[in-house]
Amino acid sequence: QVQLVESGGGLVQSGGSLRLSCAASRSIFRFYVMGWYRQAPAKQRELVARITSSGGTNYADSAKGRFTISRDNTKNTVYLQMNSLHPEGTALYYCNGEPTPGGARYWGGGTQVTVSA
Repeated sequence: QVQLVESGGGLVQSGGSLRLSCAASRSIFRFYVMGWYRQAPAKQRELVARITSSGGTNYADSAKGRFTISRDNTKNTVYLQMNSLHPEGTALYYCNGEPTPGGARYWGGGTQVTVSA
């Protein structure tokens, strides 16, 4: 079991930046993958970015070039730096942890990001 707690969300104007943090209750050093997802009202949850234990990253097309995911294993924390935010980025952002491929997945409670036009 692991608890994930997101922080860093808030209200920002279009074009602004936010950095989200996801703090884990135990070591994530060996976690297969950590990721950020988001869910806008009346839409399905979607992947934003993910990072593997070896540091490999994947991004949704909407995030490429603007968002950066990183992890600090010494602090058991994953970050999502979001730049040039658009109003379409308004959503509840969730942290996800997958210790082993195809195994249990853990979710945080989410942090709200609102981007005003």
